[in-house]
Amino acid sequence: MPLWTLDPFLLACALLLALAIDGRWGEPPAAFHPVVWMGRALGWAGMRIAPLQATGRDMRSFCAAALVWCALAAIVLIVSGALQWVAITLLPVWGAALVVGLLLKPLLAWRMLRGEVLAVEDALAQSLDAGRERLSWLVSRDVQGLDAAAVRESAIESLAENLSDSVIAPLFWFVLLGLPGAALYRFANTADAMWGYPGMRGGRYWQWAGKWAARADDVLSWLPARITAVLLWGVSRGNGARLTDLRAQSRLTPSPNGGWPMGAMALALGVRLSKPGVYVLNAPGRAPQAADTQRAVHLVSKTLLALVVLAVTALLLIAIVHTHV
Repeated sequence: MPLWTLDPFLLACALLLALAIDGRWGEPPAAFHPVVWMGRALGWAGMRIAPLQATGRDMRSFCAAALVWCALAAIVLIVSGALQWVAITLLPVWGAALVVGLLLKPLLAWRMLRGEVLAVEDALAQSLDAGRERLSWLVSRDVQGLDAAAVRESAIESLAENLSDSVIAPLFWFVLLGLPGAALYRFANTADAMWGYPGMRGGRYWQWAGKWAARADDVLSWLPARITAVLLWGVSRGNGARLTDLRAQSRLTPSPNGGWPMGAMALALGVRLSKPGVYVLNAPGRAPQAADTQRAVHLVSKTLLALVVLAVTALLLIAIVHTHV
C-alpha cells in the first residue's frame, strides 16, 4: 500500500496509542528494542570502517561508511514497511492501529528522557559528584569539571535537544511517511550518535567515517528541530522573546539544528545554557536553579501535547476530507 494512501484515522490512533504505551510502560526490554538492534549493527560495522588513528582526507572510509549506512537504512525501511503493510492489509483498522502503535512506540522515548533529566536533579540534591555521575548517563561530554549550575545546564540542554531527536522528529516523520519514516529517522539519529564525531572516540577516528551519518541526521532533523523550537516558544508565550531572538540564539551553536530547541528552552526559562568553550545561549540569563529543571520538564510536556493536538487534528481533518471526496 503506498504511503500516501495510509488511513489518516489509523495513523492518528497509532500515534496516540504509542504515546499512551510510552507513558504507562516506557521502554521495552533491550532484547526486543529495534533501536538497540540498530545500535548493535552500527557498532559492529563502525568498528570495521573507522580507522584506529587520525588520518588526512579519507574518502575510502567516507565512501565505505556511506554505503554501509545506505544498506542498513534500506533494511530498516524494508522491514518497517513490510510490517506496516502486513498489519494494514491483514487486519481491520483497529487491529492495524494497535500493531502499528506498538511498533511505533520503541521509536520514541519521552518517559525515559523525562526520567533521566529528573534523575540528574535528584542526584544533585544528594551531592555534586552524584549529579555529575548521573549526568554522564545522559550526555557524552566530560562532566568531571562541571559545577552544580553547569550540570543542571547540561541536563536541561539535553532535555530540549532530545525532545526534538527522540520524540518530535520520530512523530513528525511518522505522520508524514508512516512507520518507515519514523524508523528511518531513528536509524539516522542513532547513526549520528554513534558515528557522527569530528575526531577520535572509542579508539576510532570518525572525522571521515562519520561524516555521512552526521549530514544525514542534519537533513532529517532540520524541520523537526525548528518545529520543536517554535512550539517551545509558543507554549511559553515567548517569555518576552521574539522569534528573531530565537533565530539569533540558534546560530550560536556548531550544530545547524541543536541550537533551535536549546535556544528556545533558554529563552523560555530565562536562564543561561552553555557548553564550556563552545557556546553560550541567552548569555544575559541567570544560572538555572533546581526549580528550573521542573519548569523545563513542564514546558516540554506542554510542547509535546501541543504537537499531538496539531498532528491528530490535521490527520482527522484529512480523514474527514477523504470520506467526502
